[in-house]
Formats: sequence, C-alpha cells, structure tokens
Amino acid sequence: MHIVSIGGGPAGLYFGILMKKADPRHDITVLERNKADDTFGFGVVFSDATLDNIADADRDTYDEITRSFAHWDDIDIFYRGTKTTSTGHGFSGLSRQRLLDILQRRAASLGVKIEYQRDVTDLAPHLDADLVLAADGVNSFIRAKYADAFKPAVDFRPNKFVWLGTTFPYPAFTFYFKEDSNGLWRVHAYRYAENQSTFILETTEACLRKAGLEKATEDDTVAFTEKLFAEELKGHRILKNRSLWRSFPIVKCGKWHHRNIVLVGDAAHTAHFSIGSGTKLAMEDGIVLRDALAEHPRVPDALAAYDAKRRPVVDSTQRAAATSLRWFEETERYMKLEPVQFSFSLLTRSLRVTHENLRVRDPKFVATVNDWFARSGASTPQRLNASTVPPMFQPLTLRGLTLSNRVVVSPMCQYSAEDGTPNDWHLVHLGSRAVGGAALVITEMTDVMRDGRISPGCAGMYKGEHVTAWKRIVDFVHARTPAKIGIQLAHAGRKGATCIPWQGGYDAPLTTGAWPILSASPIPFTPNNQVPREMTRADMDTVRDCFARATGMAADAGFDWVELHMAHGYLLSCFISPLANARKDEYGGSLANRLRFPLEVLDAVRAAWPRERPMSVRISATDWAPGGTTPADSVEIARALHSHGADIIDVSAGGVVHDDQPEYGRLFQTPLAERIRIEGGVPTMTVGAISSYSDINSILAAGRADLCVLARTHLYDPYFTNHAAVEQDVPPDWVNPYKALDRFKPRFK
Repeated sequence: MHIVSIGGGPAGLYFGILMKKADPRHDITVLERNKADDTFGFGVVFSDATLDNIADADRDTYDEITRSFAHWDDIDIFYRGTKTTSTGHGFSGLSRQRLLDILQRRAASLGVKIEYQRDVTDLAPHLDADLVLAADGVNSFIRAKYADAFKPAVDFRPNKFVWLGTTFPYPAFTFYFKEDSNGLWRVHAYRYAENQSTFILETTEACLRKAGLEKATEDDTVAFTEKLFAEELKGHRILKNRSLWRSFPIVKCGKWHHRNIVLVGDAAHTAHFSIGSGTKLAMEDGIVLRDALAEHPRVPDALAAYDAKRRPVVDSTQRAAATSLRWFEETERYMKLEPVQFSFSLLTRSLRVTHENLRVRDPKFVATVNDWFARSGASTPQRLNASTVPPMFQPLTLRGLTLSNRVVVSPMCQYSAEDGTPNDWHLVHLGSRAVGGAALVITEMTDVMRDGRISPGCAGMYKGEHVTAWKRIVDFVHARTPAKIGIQLAHAGRKGATCIPWQGGYDAPLTTGAWPILSASPIPFTPNNQVPREMTRADMDTVRDCFARATGMAADAGFDWVELHMAHGYLLSCFISPLANARKDEYGGSLANRLRFPLEVLDAVRAAWPRERPMSVRISATDWAPGGTTPADSVEIARALHSHGADIIDVSAGGVVHDDQPEYGRLFQTPLAERIRIEGGVPTMTVGAISSYSDINSILAAGRADLCVLARTHLYDPYFTNHAAVEQDVPPDWVNPYKALDRFKPRFK
C-alpha cells in the first residue's frame, strides 16, 4: 500500500511503524509541519494497562519507551492543609520529546519516510495514495475540509488551563488544590524525567480574569505560578513551552473515515488530560487500524471495520474523561468535604476507579475511608468493625426509622392491579425483594385517585379495600423479613388513561374506557395523547385532599415510609416543569410559582403522615430538553422540598416530555443527586444504572448520595443485597427459613 500520514505525532508515527512491521513493502510517508525536535507540552502519561497493548503490538518500541520511564504507584493529594496519599495506581511518565524521538527513530529504521517542516494545506496532491491518515491534531484542517462527511462536534469547555513544567522531581502523581483571593487553582503534576515534571495549572475563567491573567504572556504566567506555589515548589523553577492559557476542546466525530481518508488521534477524538489518555488513544488507534487493514483487503471495508470496532472503546474513554473533566470544572463544590472524602471523590471521579478497585490497590486507604464513613455522622448508629464494613452496609437513621443498609428497591410499575387493588403478584414481587436483603422496598407508583392512574392496571390508594390489600403485603414484609416498606403516592396527570404496556404500548392512549385527564396546562404528552384539562383551584383542592387521604390510608396500612412522586411528567412534575406548565396565574411562570401547588400537596402529605416516619420526594432533576428544568433548578427545588418536610430527595430525571434526550450510561443520574446533596445540602437517593456493590460503595463514600435505589438489578437478582454482603464478608440478613438451611453445604456466609 501507498500510505501518507498528514501529521508526525504519536498517531502517525506509530501507525507507520506497525504497518511497516506488518509488511515492509508498504510505501509510507509521514509529513510533519514542525521540526523533528519541536513539541508542545512536557510529559505524557501511560497506565500500566496501556503498556500491555503496546508491548503486544511492537516489542521493540515498548522496550525503548519503558527504559525511559519515570514510574510511580502513588497519588498525593494536597487539600486544605492536608496531604493524602493513595498507592497502587501504576502509572509511568516520559518526555513527549523523548517519545517522539523513539518513534521517529523506530519508524525510520523500518523504512518509513519522514519529511519535516511540511505544512500540508492542500490535500489534493496526496489523494492518489491508497490511504491518507489524518493525524493532524486537534485543529485538523482535514477534518474541517470534509466536515460534511466527518460530522465533527467540538465542545470548548469553560475552565482554563496552561501546560507548564517544573524542575521539581515529583515522587508521585500530585494534585494541589489551592485557594487565594482570586479563587481556586488546581494543579496536575507528575514527573517524566529525572529532574523534570509536568505542571498543569487549571482554574475557572472567572478566577483567571480576577487574577489578571486572561491576556498573560508566558513570562507573566510563569511569574504568577512561581509566586503562588513558592512553598510547594521549594525553590524549583517553573518552565514554559508555548505555555498559553486555553480551553480544553472535546472533539467528537460522527464518522472517522471518508473515501480513502481516516481520522486518528486528536483529529478524531480527544480525552481530557485529567485521565491522561490522549497519547494512549492515538497509539491504540494505530493498532486497531492496522488489524482492520490486515483483515479487509479493500480499504473502504477496512476503514468501516476500524470505525465500528474502535468507536465503542473511544466512546467509553471519552465518557470517563468527560466525567473526570466535569469534576475539575466543579471542584469548588467539593471544597467543603472532609479531606478523606474529598480524596476518595477525586480518585473515583471518572467512575472507572471504584471502591472495590481501590480496596485491591490500596486496602489501607479504603479501610480509612470505611472507618471515616462509619464514624462521621454519615451513618447512625455505626456497625461494629467500621473499617471492614463497607459503606453499603452502614445503617442510616431518618426520623424514627433506621435502615439496616443503604440499598432501596425502586418503585417499578407492575400494571397488574384491578381498580387499584394489589394482589398476589404484588405480594410476591415486593416480598421477594424484601427477602433479598434490601433495607427498604418501595411500592410501584400508587395513585391517589381512580382518574389519576396511568393505566387500568395501576395500583391505587383511594378506596377502603386498598388499605386491607396493602396491609397484607406490609404485614408480610414486617413479619417475615428485616426490610422496611414504603409507598410511592402519585397522580398521573397528562400521562393518564393509557394502555397497559404489553397490550397497547407505552404511553399509548386507551381506545376504550378512557377517563378524562387533567394537568397544569392543556398540553398533551404526545400529539397522540388526550389533551388534559387545565386544573382549576377547585381541582387543586380535590387532588391535594386525595393525596392527604391516601397518606392517612398508607399510615393505617402500616407503611414505614411514604414517597411523594413529583417526577417523570406526572401531575406534580408537570407543575414544576416550564415545558408542561404554561399557566399565567400564580401557579405558573417563575420557579417559585411553579412549585406553589406541589408544595401545598407536600404540606398536606407531611401533615397526614406520622411525625416519626420519614418521607421522600422523587423529582426529575433535569428535563433533558431545551427550555426545561435544569440541574441548577433542581438544587433550588430540593431545598424548597426539604424545607417543607421532605427528609430526603429521590433524584431521577427526564420523562417530562416525550422527545427528551437522556444521557444514558453507567450511573448516569448520580451526578444530579450529588449536586443536590453537596451544593444544596440536602440528603439524596440516587437512581439509574446502578448494578454493582462496588458502585454503591463508591457513591456513598464519595458523598454522591445517602441511599442507592435499584430497579433492574434487584429484578435480575432478588437477593442482590445479601449476595453483595456475602461477597464482602458482611453477615447477610437471610430470613429464618433460609438460615435453617445453614447446616447443609455449601453454607451461607
């Protein structure tokens, strides 16, 4: 093949090496705009896991790179006058120039032609090659030229950073968090040579402006940094190398190939420096592209295969990098945390490192975290052996109720009731989850009026026999299991009078037997759904009183907990969201006005509910749609609900409009709960793709929520919580009939 690489960074050079190794007959030319010894930045970082891929692809390159490494296992975190160290992380750094030297020599030795100071601005002379590698970096002119084909999206993030160096030989990957009169400064520092380290300084744009650095020269920045960090640098100097303040661009492309052109490295995708994956991604691009070309004789087929195979890995890395990036954008929020929790939050920020990962890497640090969590007041009363009991199994007390652990079975609509009356299905569904060890199980959305149901199969609490039917289930949970049980009360609003899902589809309107529906405004959920009637003040009084009546009935049935549903586009949610509330009276307009009726209902429910029993409110913390409720709004919403008697906020999202755009992924709603808990100072429950005990422990220890609410995980395994206890050497809460089997092998732990 005749291959031309536009760009002589790690992506272009490493791909050239791999292709020459695969077949020396390939004619490969690398065109680099800079001189051989020109480079940006200072050092690059590789994790130990990354090195395995490089070793398998080209051992000679791997050996030379590793001989140049500065290796460390520790991470040092300097925060509020303290130093916290975590070990076992396994990273290596080396000079970016040294890496380029190694790749340049290796490529040349294999016959790759490298032409320096070739700034390609016209691609036409090179399009007759079999393959054109667009390795021309984050500002790729090739990506811009063929934007219609590549469909790029570049998101310049709000924080500002500058890439510096220092002669200070850091013994560990080091983070500084330092405040001055201008604001908070973050430093990411690591050694890459015997007496040289990278020193990345990051802050908010507001802080940068206040410090007078928005138009700083390199020398201005060096002088400022040396003065601010004089104590930490201990007389060492700050180094510059095109060190100008900039914003980090997240680059994504809808497609990475067009005709015989393929994007690689930063031209195709970027990952924030806080997870150190840019060079890693570039070199791994080369490995996967080489394999695709070996497997597919036709270049278009190979490039399509490369895109398909590589994209899921890159997408996953970019999600982790974006999560890490946001932590640094929002670090001011975490500055109230105690040092041990702040450090744990930092270490687990990308969600790739978890409580369990850290326990394997650094058991001493995790024991300290566990002990702090148990003794900090985050858990009352504490369990014995606090350092060995993970956060998941620390109890939590709200009002007069103590939950034995932090796992809650989420409300899940079953669509199996008859005129609202629960039956044997509900007994088995809720009873089996209560047997499984969760501290709290919550009923499905239970409607306070017959005309407030989603479907004819929805559960209710609006007539006397409902109390008897629910009490049967509550009594079973109390008599046979260690769990507590709660009820979620709601009114479907504009999402009412729809089909049972397996009979007509989700949100499909009933064709027969439909009842009139109401909402904050006469706006249907979808064009196909019934148009709701706008509620009058009399309607509000009726609905409010039905909520209060249902609450009293729930108390009579013996429920331990009540949750008020203000999420997912149901009635109370539609008052809160500006996308569903277009009222012109005192119940519409401002957020305070939109909250007026939901707070009336909350006051009525709290008054009808025994003082010693806790209550939660579920909210949609974002509508995931333009013009809707935002995460910032949710902090104010949560504060208002808390001040009216909600003990804890169950933080969900979306469901308010049919065309919302959720950002799905592992733990995708947890950041919303974290923001409310830390910024708003309100206890939270978090939901959304929580599927492992390690994630639960991570959420709790980092202060992202107080309870973890699981749905599908406890459907898949009704005994999930007890199984998690066994795996973590914590005594599980097996019910007595199961304990009786303990004399048989294998034993329950």
